[in-house]
Amino acid sequence: MISQYLEPILFGVLPYAVFLNFFVFTIHRYRSETFTYSSLSSQFLENRKHFWGLAPFHFGIVAILTGHLVAFLIPGEILLWNSRPLRLYALEITGLSFALLATLGLLGAVRRRLIDSKVSSVTTGVDWLVDILLLFQLVSGIYIAVFHAWGSSWFAASLAPYLWSLLKFNPNISFLATMPLVVKFHIINFYLLIGVFPFTRLVHILVAPNPYFWRKPQLVRWYRKVAPLAGE
Repeated sequence: MISQYLEPILFGVLPYAVFLNFFVFTIHRYRSETFTYSSLSSQFLENRKHFWGLAPFHFGIVAILTGHLVAFLIPGEILLWNSRPLRLYALEITGLSFALLATLGLLGAVRRRLIDSKVSSVTTGVDWLVDILLLFQLVSGIYIAVFHAWGSSWFAASLAPYLWSLLKFNPNISFLATMPLVVKFHIINFYLLIGVFPFTRLVHILVAPNPYFWRKPQLVRWYRKVAPLAGE
């Protein structure tokens, strides 16, 4: 009974609310606080653990997002590819490998925040919220890949049509009716990530590294009084 009323809101209304929030506040932040469009990297505080945490995470998460985007754009081709068992296994194992890589990288980044006092001092509550949401997204994705096999096929067959129905402003949540609960939590958590996106360091995804090629150079002014040289 609850899901009868709750699911239309979570899967038919929430997506529009979070994407409206996404566009309004990312544009507002870019126009009013342009130079906060950055990862605000703490690499200069500590580099070694930063590399071994963030590099695997970025490689893994970019590959996973690309895979989801491809399955969304060309679901028919994905189903055709998966029609051969060997190609299906290769795609599933590749996706799972990148998910594990991203998770290990994220855990490394979280550990760095916990044990390095300098990095911990510049970590905000929003950073922790993003880490928790990302960790849930990755772990639930791995769980789905392991216990609900052939995700690339049922994503193309059921989730892609659902997402296309949202894009056409005609949401059809019946595609989700038979989805396991963990898949539904995975989708809701994705919407939450989109919702908090404009207020976090994740905004650097939208600008890195392109603007550095054409934006005006930053002028750094030192307000400390410079001691006069000898003889002046």
